[in-house]
Amino acid sequence: MIDYKSAGVDVTRGYRLVDLIKKSAADTYDENVLSGLGSFGGFYALPGGYKDPVLVSGTDGVGTKLRYAVILDKHDTIGTDCVAMCVNDIVCQGAKPMFFLDYVACGKLDPEKMAIVVGGVAKACKEVGCALIGGETAEMPGMYPEDEYDLAGFAVGIADKSAIINGSRIKEGDALVGIASSGIHSNGFSLVRKLLGEDRKELEKYDDSLGMTIGEAVLTPTKLYVNVALALAHEFDVRGIAHITGGGFIENIPRILPEGLCAEVDLDSFPRPPVFDLLAKKSGLGDDKLYNTFNMGIGMVFAVPREQAEEVVKAAVKSGESAYIMGRVAEGSGVKLLRRGK
Repeated sequence: MIDYKSAGVDVTRGYRLVDLIKKSAADTYDENVLSGLGSFGGFYALPGGYKDPVLVSGTDGVGTKLRYAVILDKHDTIGTDCVAMCVNDIVCQGAKPMFFLDYVACGKLDPEKMAIVVGGVAKACKEVGCALIGGETAEMPGMYPEDEYDLAGFAVGIADKSAIINGSRIKEGDALVGIASSGIHSNGFSLVRKLLGEDRKELEKYDDSLGMTIGEAVLTPTKLYVNVALALAHEFDVRGIAHITGGGFIENIPRILPEGLCAEVDLDSFPRPPVFDLLAKKSGLGDDKLYNTFNMGIGMVFAVPREQAEEVVKAAVKSGESAYIMGRVAEGSGVKLLRRGK
């Protein structure tokens, strides 16, 4: 007799996982959550206080950064990466995240390990006021090695139609304010893995320039920008927000700029974290390639009126972030990478 279990899928492991994660998910709920885990769909009532509410959605995954989580057997922060990649995107439109769904696919489900992963998702959701109302865990023998998994998420937020941030009001002369990243975040890891390798012993070696092991550096979780971004948008005339993900400055900043405008970025206006110096040294790449691949120390960029820029920086710093006036909007197209005096 050949049954589902002998084919590689043990449904009891799935039941065990749901039991393990129910409490961490419930800890993220607010008064608008109408159902717990286990239903066929998650229910969330639209909150009041919006004149003309618009839903804003985003989906993303962690990518091959997951390889380092598997190699180093460290799974407690990778969920933050998943949440951050989704909610950081939708907050760029001025949306407050409401709820989140996650998707895990694996070769063989380890309930205890996946509970750690989902616990990280729930922790990040709670930090940004986003309810984890459901998800899917797929055990897929033959598709993934037994000890590997993939992780993706889906976030839905809300904004008043009149308060949507889409870059359309950006003007020549506006300032660009950057908020520091926590490290590599979750993009460029196919290149990172080529440069730094996947040998666990090497990854666990302490690196003086980093002030930590290489493994700790690459698994530093993606920064969550929701709270600071919403606060700045409420207090100032934020005209555009760019989440610096895959493609770096070169690809992401132009996404918010109206036609005929470019971003002039002063690369000497903010510090470059040591992990990017390491990647630059290992790769031999110049600025044109590095800033088209990694965030290089800035995870989110705000376009604001020039006269508000210094106050925006002060407000961000007061909230615990590192922020810099990193450039300006000018006539042209794309991104111009500049050095002081050049």
